[in-house]
Amino acid sequence: MRSQRRLLLAALLVCGAPLTRAQPAGSTLVVGPGERWRTLADAVKAAGSGDTIELHPGTYVGDVAVIDQARLTLRGLGSGALLLADGRHAEGKATLVVRGGDVTIDNLEFRGSRVPSGNGPGIRFEAGRLSVQRCRFFDNETGLLTANRADMALDVRDCEFGQAPRHAGLLHHLLYVGAIGRFNLSGSRFSQGWRAHLVKSRARHNQVLFNWLDDGPLGAASYELEFPNGGHNVVIGNVIGQGAATQNRALLSLGAESPAGAEGSLVLVHNTFVNRAASGRFLHLWDKRFAGGLQVLAVNNLFAGAGVPGLSDAGFSPEQGNHSLALAGLADAANGDFNLPTTSPLRGRAVDVADAYRPETLFTAPAGSRSAGQTQWRSPGALPSQG
Repeated sequence: MRSQRRLLLAALLVCGAPLTRAQPAGSTLVVGPGERWRTLADAVKAAGSGDTIELHPGTYVGDVAVIDQARLTLRGLGSGALLLADGRHAEGKATLVVRGGDVTIDNLEFRGSRVPSGNGPGIRFEAGRLSVQRCRFFDNETGLLTANRADMALDVRDCEFGQAPRHAGLLHHLLYVGAIGRFNLSGSRFSQGWRAHLVKSRARHNQVLFNWLDDGPLGAASYELEFPNGGHNVVIGNVIGQGAATQNRALLSLGAESPAGAEGSLVLVHNTFVNRAASGRFLHLWDKRFAGGLQVLAVNNLFAGAGVPGLSDAGFSPEQGNHSLALAGLADAANGDFNLPTTSPLRGRAVDVADAYRPETLFTAPAGSRSAGQTQWRSPGALPSQG
C-alpha cells in the first residue's frame, strides 16, 4: 500500500495545479445589440493583450474568429452566448481558432461547426495555454480539437459535450486532445457520441477528475476515454458509461498507439464503470507496448454490467476495493441512477485512502463541480451517496 500511495502522489504532482491564474486587468469590450461591437469577430480584431470580451446572451450566427493575443478572456454574460457556425469557419478550421499565449473562454456555446476537411471543431487550439469553463459543445464535427505541441496546456472545466453528427467523414470525437504537455478535465459531461470517442487524449500528462462520461442509451461512441499514446494518467471520481450500440466494447483504453520507448502509468480511484452492452472490457490496457511496463494503481472502482474489468488478478481484488456487479445491482441503471441501493452488500466496502488522496470535488448535474467537503467515501465507485 505504501508503494501504491507513492505512485498516486507522484501522479498528482505531475499533473500540477489548475491552468487559470490571476492576470493584470485590461479593457473590457462588450458585444451585442446596441453595443459598439456587434460581432465577436470585430471585438477580437480590436482587442489587445490582457483585454476581456463579454458577449450578451443571444445567438451569433456565422461569427467566427482567430485569437492570437498573448492574453485574452472571452466571456458569455447571463445564460451565455451561442456561436452558431451556420456554414462559416475561421481559416477553414473551426468556429474559433486559438493560438494565443494565455486564453480563457467562459460560458459560450458552440454548435454546428463544419469545415472542408470534415473535422471542424467549435474550438481549434493551436498554441499556448487555454482554459475552457462552463462552455457547451453540440453537433460539431469535433467538439474541441488541439494541435500537437509539447509546450501546450489545456484545462476544461464544468463543460458539456454531446450530439456528435451522424454523417460520413472523419471520426467525430467530442473532445480530441493532441500530443500536448498537459490536459486537465473536470466537472464535465459527455454523451451521445457516434463511432468516435467521447474523450481522446494524446497528452503526456492527463488528469480526469469528477466527470460524467456516459454515452447514454442513444449514443453509439467507440471508447468513452482513450489515452492512445500512453503517458501518465490520473482518473479519479468519474462515471464512465457505455451504450448498447457502442462501436468498440472497451470503456477505457490506454496505450493502443504508444510509440517505441513510451512511458505509461494509470491511477484509477473511485470510478464507476457502467456497460450496457451484452459484453465488453471495462479497461483495455496495452501494457506490453511499454518497455518499462505499465504502472497501474486501481482502488475502490466499481464495474457494473457485462464484461471483464481488464485488470490483472493482483490489481482487481476486493482487497483493493474493486468490485464487479450486474447492472441490476445498481439502484436504477436504466434511468441513469448508478448509486448502490441501500441493500447492496458492497456498501461500506471501500478500502482506506489517505486524506491527501481523497477526492476534493464532486460532479454536479447537468455539468459542474463543487467541493467535496467532509464527504465520506465508504463505498466503491464515484458516487459518495453510497457511503
